[in-house]
Amino acid sequence: MFEIELSPEEFKLFQDYIYHKVGISLSAQKTSLIKGRLNKRLRELNLNSFREYYDYLVDETSGDELTFFISAISTNVTSFFRESAQWRWLEGYLEELKALKQHSKKLRIWSAGCSSGEEPYTILMFLLSQLDDFHEWDIKILATDISTKVLKHAIAGEYAAKNVEQLPKAMVHNSFEKVRNGEQTSYVIRPFLKEKVLFRTYNLITDPFFFKNEFDMIFCRNVMIYFDDKNRHDLVERFASLLPKGAPLLLGSSESLTTHKAKLKLLGSSIYKKI
Repeated sequence: MFEIELSPEEFKLFQDYIYHKVGISLSAQKTSLIKGRLNKRLRELNLNSFREYYDYLVDETSGDELTFFISAISTNVTSFFRESAQWRWLEGYLEELKALKQHSKKLRIWSAGCSSGEEPYTILMFLLSQLDDFHEWDIKILATDISTKVLKHAIAGEYAAKNVEQLPKAMVHNSFEKVRNGEQTSYVIRPFLKEKVLFRTYNLITDPFFFKNEFDMIFCRNVMIYFDDKNRHDLVERFASLLPKGAPLLLGSSESLTTHKAKLKLLGSSIYKKI
């Protein structure tokens, strides 16, 4: 099938647009990726050039096409209990947090770039397994993502059987309701956990930081790999401003803050502590 070519000039249009819109930095090495992933979309829209698609993307007002474009140029790969070393570290840190919060029993956590919900629900499953008095705690998780598409999945909280098969059976029983639809089996997060998560569309680069209170921990994993140095620096500064002393910022294993950790100390496994 005939493939539509992407010129350097057209690539520059997408490069500038997506940077100013959501902060994603596209290097010239991504030219082939964009051409390959978007050719089918151009055919679906009956467009003859990437310039026509650019005009369509910019003029489309619902935001649906921007969501599609972001999904096409990024990789939404996630799972329950990703970054296993971080969860082992959190077991020890939670003991400190329980002592600190023994009177208020209040936890506020931000999952920034929550994708289809595995991360915030993992946090809740972890807390449920670690806190004997879980139901006595006031726990709220803010889960944000720029994509309305993945947030719909996250809000539904329904996952295929293959997505939960690696979890302990007791954890699956305690955290999910089993649903059968013909020959298909899926697992839905139990309401008492789902109600503790507030899902919101949020742009980490362009939306204002409207937060009034600090978070006890912030997860932002495998998000900043798409940002340039300036946007990473600015975002980390804002994250640090929302953490009390000693609280962690947890990144993806492929991310590091070697040049942006003035207020943060590396503890290991892409875990940083506010100092």
